Amino acid sequence: MRPTLSPHPARALFTSVALGCVALALACSGEGPEKVAEPSAPADFRTYTIDEFLDSTAYTGGSFSPDNSKVLVSSDATGIFNAYAVPVDGGEPEALTVSAEEAVLVVGYFPGDERFLYLSDQGGDELDHLFVRELDGSVVDLTPGEGLKAIFLGWSGDDGSLFLGTNERDQRYFDIYEVAVDGYERTMIHQDDEGLQVGAISPDGRYIAFARPRTTADSDVLLLDREGGAMTNLTEHEGDVANQPQAFDAESASLFYTSDEGGEFAYLVRYDLGSGERVIVDQPEWDVVYAYPSRRGRYLVVAVNRDASTDLHLYETATMERVELPALPAGDISTVRISMDESHLSFYLSDSRTPRDLFVHDLGSGEAPRRLTRSLTEAIDPSHLAMGEVVRFSSYDGVEIPGILYQPVTATPDDPAPALVWVHGGPGGQSRLGYNASLQYLVNHGYAVYAINNRGSSGYGKTFFKMDDQRHGEADLGDCVAAKGMLAATGWVDPERIGILGGSYGGYMVLAALTLRPEEFAVGVDLFGISNWIRTLESIPPWWESFREALYQEMGNPEEDQERLRRISPLFNAGEIVRPLMVLQGANDPRVLQVESDDIVEAARANGVPVEYVVFDDEGHGFLKKENRAEGYRKIREFLDQHLAGRAVGTAEAREAA
Repeated sequence: MRPTLSPHPARALFTSVALGCVALALACSGEGPEKVAEPSAPADFRTYTIDEFLDSTAYTGGSFSPDNSKVLVSSDATGIFNAYAVPVDGGEPEALTVSAEEAVLVVGYFPGDERFLYLSDQGGDELDHLFVRELDGSVVDLTPGEGLKAIFLGWSGDDGSLFLGTNERDQRYFDIYEVAVDGYERTMIHQDDEGLQVGAISPDGRYIAFARPRTTADSDVLLLDREGGAMTNLTEHEGDVANQPQAFDAESASLFYTSDEGGEFAYLVRYDLGSGERVIVDQPEWDVVYAYPSRRGRYLVVAVNRDASTDLHLYETATMERVELPALPAGDISTVRISMDESHLSFYLSDSRTPRDLFVHDLGSGEAPRRLTRSLTEAIDPSHLAMGEVVRFSSYDGVEIPGILYQPVTATPDDPAPALVWVHGGPGGQSRLGYNASLQYLVNHGYAVYAINNRGSSGYGKTFFKMDDQRHGEADLGDCVAAKGMLAATGWVDPERIGILGGSYGGYMVLAALTLRPEEFAVGVDLFGISNWIRTLESIPPWWESFREALYQEMGNPEEDQERLRRISPLFNAGEIVRPLMVLQGANDPRVLQVESDDIVEAARANGVPVEYVVFDDEGHGFLKKENRAEGYRKIREFLDQHLAGRAVGTAEAREAA
């Protein structure tokens, strides 16, 4: 699975890796947003091509080298993700891998030298292997074989070994192995025959914490003591309570886990392995999405999902007092890492107008963090881009729905803009306040975008989270339709030119809109969305076994609930499509098979409506290669220009040049 901010992993299965959103908060309610100052276009305002947007560089990862002289990252500077070392004192990143075909997603440096771990799959098939890049530049596959998937699980406390999981024995289950850092001898330390989710392994290797989901809103934390072999449920409860293991402390004496028992939001609990005592460590008014101690245990990092952006809480573990960090620029913090000697902190910072940039802070120094990267291309003036605002509206039944609104600087009541309701993946994902090149490209060219967090989205409490259970394509789709009223009420959106766009589960929502509410949206753009829920639920990858039943509880069992699944599946209602449709798909997608898109395209074309279909042979669930993203979004804009904006359309290249 790709990483997600959702505190409920089973709710983020059909989530695009190409879509995502970061910015200021403006709370609104009622039929439309509160009146805000209309943007005015800068005197030198211009539009940018998709190639200019994608000329910016994306970074991920943030592992310090043992001597703290550099930070290990993945960067798509060459068009596909490779590994780079970024000097802490400033300077150009050093390329460490030169893959031209497969993305290299770094895990981290070894504790004692500059070997490093990374994950890579084949063409987006999500069958990641775990590799070591040796000091001489050679590469060792720690998980060789065909048809398997590997996950990295952590380092031992003495730095002498690492832990990983693979499903090579049985594709449904992940067994856990300990691998020596010298020689890479591998020993199985746990065989899984139940389909549990590995949460954390104690530094001394004695304890393993697992999550056992019952439904998408109900799960337990199980603790295995390898010395005695006993498996204990630490979170016996009644009703729906989501519990999730986070990390063990550095002394292997306590386990941190999150729970929403007794409230709407997940809070952080410390469980003493010796006494069984439980202490609430951090209980904000939003979800704690992850927490972990620094390598030697001095600090505790806690991330809080506050209204679609992240708050960082840093504690001194010994006293549990908050560490005061220097003032940071406004924006969203992500991927927080602490060096092995606990002297440095790295993180990424972004906002709606600027992609994530890497910063380093010397802990205890009082000095401002140092910015190590500048990811936005110099060709783009950020003042020409849109700052997202959190806007809420009252939906069809009075439920308050949040989302992030992007207003083109050219949109005015005298010149209202066409608009898109942008639907995130999931189910249970969240559109967040952050930079999205594809979204900004469309806004820069005059399209308003509302990135809706319809009911069922993460981050707004467990009651809101469960509101769409077995009501998909109905309750959540109703929110997307109701968003049109909010957009029209702004006064600067043309109510006759509102379309819908989404990826993965959001792509399903696009198809559901065009088949179940066929007159509501002017156009639909579907990126690898589900068209036949029965087939999709029957063909989910075997390595999803740990949350198969939880997914069935939410969406329906393909054997027992066929009538409802047929009712909400776009393919069985495709005769209703009357609006133009565009579909994009990766041929290697293991979550939403290409046949899902093939079938809906064929059915829609039979209706005689305009249909455009783009397939990338070398992509999976989301498009990672810049050249493919450029082609895809250039064609999306061409489609929208013709069928939503009503503009004259030549070739994509001619429009881009204009």
